[in-house]
Amino acid sequence: MRHARRLLAALTASFLAWSGVAAAQAPQNTLATIKQRGKIIAGVKFDTPPFGFLDENNQPTGFDLDLVHKIADRLGVGVEFVKVTSPTRIPLLVSGNVDLVAASMTRTPEREKTIDFSITYYTGGQSLLVPADSKITGIKDLDGKEVAVQQGTTLEKNIAAVAPSAKVIAFKDYNSAWLALAQGRVDALTGSLNILQGFQKNNPKFKIVGEMFSVEPFGIGFRKGDTELRDAVDAALKDLWTSDAYSSLYRKYFGTDPAVPIETRP
Repeated sequence: MRHARRLLAALTASFLAWSGVAAAQAPQNTLATIKQRGKIIAGVKFDTPPFGFLDENNQPTGFDLDLVHKIADRLGVGVEFVKVTSPTRIPLLVSGNVDLVAASMTRTPEREKTIDFSITYYTGGQSLLVPADSKITGIKDLDGKEVAVQQGTTLEKNIAAVAPSAKVIAFKDYNSAWLALAQGRVDALTGSLNILQGFQKNNPKFKIVGEMFSVEPFGIGFRKGDTELRDAVDAALKDLWTSDAYSSLYRKYFGTDPAVPIETRP
């Protein structure tokens, strides 16, 4: 009897230990947490117009932020925004500080090893911004030139690949890179076309030159295994597209209709 009790105790302890490990490894249902909490905590940028920036009243706004608001409306919850940068957006997501990241983030196979993505909600391309009197007309003129770029992005890798003889200088965020160009400390700034247009707006001393030299499919980021939240966001994005709400939002920030439809996941 004593032996049987010891065996039962051992099996019970083993089961409880296994259950604890399994529970720790099971993916969190962030969608359920969001609905219980009543709001999405979203990581967004404050320095990347027109996707995420501070308006004249120092309030965060932008295409990504408005898109999250519309997604939240369809989920029946509110929104809390947390400032992220390109280097911090994935660590803050993985660590659980935010539920999702909507921060002009390009979907890449490398990133998909660490996080999951929504369907592509925006497709852009990389270009160059230079002073209006610059002789630079495209990437072929960048030999020996100093080019500012945001660190920790696909942009940094792209410019190094297409202009290997340029001196690429990485900055912590878009604002710092733009300031370097505005102050004449670099010869050019590279970034997504619509973002460069955001900096060029009301700045006639600068111009965008050359053809786009990359394709940048943006996706909203989620923790690995957050399938319920990802699927709910995908459904909301598709609804925004078919209802014309997406196109209206696109026109608000980019001044034109979207040229590329949002992606549909098989």
